[in-house]
Amino acid sequence: MKETKEFDVVVIGAGPAGLTSALYVGRSGRSCVVLERLNVGGQVALTDLIENYPGFSKISGEELAQRFVDHVKLYSIPIEIKEVTRVINKGERKLVVTDDTDYLAKAVIIATGTKPKTLMVPGEKEFYGKGVSYCALCDGNFFKGKPVAVVGGGDSGVKEAIYLSRIAGRVYLIHRRDQLRAEKALQLKAFQIKNIQILWSTVISSINGSDKVESLTLKNIKTDELYTLPVRGVFIYVGLTPNTEIFDIAKDQRDFIMVNEKMMTSIPGVFAAGDCVAQNATGPWGQISTAVGDGAKAAICADEYISQVLKE
Repeated sequence: MKETKEFDVVVIGAGPAGLTSALYVGRSGRSCVVLERLNVGGQVALTDLIENYPGFSKISGEELAQRFVDHVKLYSIPIEIKEVTRVINKGERKLVVTDDTDYLAKAVIIATGTKPKTLMVPGEKEFYGKGVSYCALCDGNFFKGKPVAVVGGGDSGVKEAIYLSRIAGRVYLIHRRDQLRAEKALQLKAFQIKNIQILWSTVISSINGSDKVESLTLKNIKTDELYTLPVRGVFIYVGLTPNTEIFDIAKDQRDFIMVNEKMMTSIPGVFAAGDCVAQNATGPWGQISTAVGDGAKAAICADEYISQVLKE
């Protein structure tokens, strides 16, 4: 028989937004549990170096994530590795369902973040784990002294190209436009690194190899020229898609969750925060600091909802 646990607030997702929500719920004196299916700390924990989080001029993603976790644990809030399969609206209570345990909550905060988009080109799926990667920190050391490619001109792509330049022999930064979208400080840093070469106005047509990645077929979108680039690894950073498929709530056309000014979704008592929220889906808003702000606001508004609407 399935176990059912009761909490004032269930937080789904243990990235910066979710952990901040849990911290604020704990400080309010309400009971809380955090449910995370994969990496506690979220994508932050997979980031090599963070230089734009207030209070730390430089800190590794792993250390910052651990500091979040340690802070939450001061309030005896459990963080459980569970995959949520659905959330059922039962009026004044919400049932959060996992394979072996159900969680009954007065309020739910969704902070499930995002996952990498794929290129959808031949060879990408076939060579995943065999040279194709979406995490430089996880897989970069496999390519020590070897040529690699990074796809994407935003913050993530440029940041990981900089990281890989310390490991790989040469880093080709492939970008479909003629200028980068990353913040200026990152761009300037990348431009100064001798073993980073930027391939402007270029896209990947296919990823090639026998049992592992051996080369890329590239296309210059201005001239339509096709050519082959020998590489051993390709790291893909072309955007993100939200982890929201299990939630039956209002979303935008890209499946990011719609919220109001109180971070509440289309279901009263269900809130959302961080990268999975529609307001953060465009432009440079997918930041740790904005996720933290969202998480704090969602928790404060959840407490307000329980007090003022549920009168509990």
